[in-house]
Amino acid sequence: MGSEVIVELQRNSTNCANVVGEIVKIERKIFPKHESLARSFDEELRKKNSGLLYTELNGEVAGYAMYSWPSSLCASITKLAVKENYRRQGHGEALLKAAIEKCKKRKVQRISLHVDPLRTAAMTLYKKLGFQVDSLVEGYYSSDRNAYRMYLDSESD
Repeated sequence: MGSEVIVELQRNSTNCANVVGEIVKIERKIFPKHESLARSFDEELRKKNSGLLYTELNGEVAGYAMYSWPSSLCASITKLAVKENYRRQGHGEALLKAAIEKCKKRKVQRISLHVDPLRTAAMTLYKKLGFQVDSLVEGYYSSDRNAYRMYLDSESD
């Protein structure tokens, strides 16, 4: 995997703006405009109970995971993305595991996420790490695109 490092973004770090800039570029490339947080990324990061992990590989941001914990009962993985040229190398799994650990350290009971059922690689990864399908949310992404709501309970280690 090269010299991969998973870093938690510190809002007051000197490289924060550069990292966020790289993440916004990834966000714009991967997600359709209406699903992208590119325009509201700074706002998302300012939320009190949110965190962002990113993979730095050979000096560049290769992927990121955003998560939030509105209460001690639940947390959610709001974004998980890896640049196309770094996919299928374990970076998404490493980021997801790190985000899960961050949530568990906060004693969160359930972690949830939404995923397009057609994103086979993402579905496979989430199931591999123990996430289960809770329900189908019709029209989640757009009028013709649904999502599975998936969850992982803390006691299911």
